[in-house]
Amino acid sequence: MTTYTGGCQCGAVRFRVNGELKDSSICHCRMCQKAFGAYYAPLVSVRGADFAWTRGERKKFRSSNFVERGFCGDCGTPLSYEAPDGVAIAAGAFDDPSALPPVVQYGIEGKIGFVDQLHQLPGHRTEEDAQAAPFVLELVSYQHPDHETQAWPTKEPR
Repeated sequence: MTTYTGGCQCGAVRFRVNGELKDSSICHCRMCQKAFGAYYAPLVSVRGADFAWTRGERKKFRSSNFVERGFCGDCGTPLSYEAPDGVAIAAGAFDDPSALPPVVQYGIEGKIGFVDQLHQLPGHRTEEDAQAAPFVLELVSYQHPDHETQAWPTKEPR
């Protein structure tokens, strides 16, 4: 049985999933765009798997008469889409989102036209921006690492 873990960027909320995850998707509807602050929402259904929140509690926002969306109340990371037909977890909140490639797109009536051309944009590594933004070379991440920890500070060091 495969185990997946993940959580928010500050580490206050964590989860674990045991089982097969095969319903990974992208939703382009306007509600998902707003909930993620992005062009689309990548989500992974945990229906049929053993899912548990293992650290902290998410806050929830009722975005419609049927759906609640979970997020970290400390750092704001979008975490869940909770509807009558099941729960989906934000793909980027998994410790290894590359293991869960999307297999379908929903809400395509809301798809922003340029999304299909994003792969054609020039690409640059972070360190290539050092001349314009030299701080990137000294950047220290305060985000939770992409693996389980016994404890983790929930506030950035001062």
